[in-house]
Amino acid sequence: MKFNNEAELTNWALEALNLWLFLDYDGTLVDFASSPDEITPNPKVAHLLDQLARQPQMRVTIISGRKLHDICLLLPVKNIFLAGTYGIEMLTPSGETINRVDYNDIRPTLESLKPQWERIINGRKGFFLEDKGWTLALHARFADDSEAEDVLAAAQRTIDQQKLTERFRVLGGHKFLEITPILASKKEAVHYLSNQFPFPGARCIYIGDDDKDEEAFSAIHSQNGVAIKVLQPSQLSLLTDADYFLESPQDAIRWLENLLP
Repeated sequence: MKFNNEAELTNWALEALNLWLFLDYDGTLVDFASSPDEITPNPKVAHLLDQLARQPQMRVTIISGRKLHDICLLLPVKNIFLAGTYGIEMLTPSGETINRVDYNDIRPTLESLKPQWERIINGRKGFFLEDKGWTLALHARFADDSEAEDVLAAAQRTIDQQKLTERFRVLGGHKFLEITPILASKKEAVHYLSNQFPFPGARCIYIGDDDKDEEAFSAIHSQNGVAIKVLQPSQLSLLTDADYFLESPQDAIRWLENLLP
């Protein structure tokens, strides 16, 4: 479903009997932090989500690659769904915590990889190894381009693909590598939430900025929903199934404010 302008998109959203917003966080609602372990709440974003969640016809869900613990600190907002680590761990509006994977089943594989990745980046500038508990992520956004390519390739070679086939998958991206459980997918998170917590008559909107969000667009389209992409330089050359584009996280916040009475 394509829109010619912002007014058409806004009218489509406001005409809904019920509206379910699925939102990424970093790069979508806020600019990227200088480091993945930086946790600096944005009061304006938290207040906006609180106001949206107070609307009786509206449901708000955050689906992030960050750990659930970090998302809870960033967004201390009541009555919203929080899905961390691409939907592996969730917190419902009622306060129920849902872990969709057995932690003890996946941790041994990550423990075997972690020291290998630590050795690969040891002494190198611009790299950060993030252990999310459920996943292991190697960030190289601030590293030299050619060095980042070599280091990520070396880390990729340490992964035994034969052992990962049924339980894990490898995520790539701009100067990024992550090994995750197979269910760590924003697409699967949208399907799971839609099936387990139905919202009758709702129109669905997903707003995200990268390839992990792009995976969820098909899940939104299967519900006749709308996919909106916040433009990032690293994504401009990639194919997209987005129905509409916003220029920046600030633009996304401004548009979401249009949904308030």
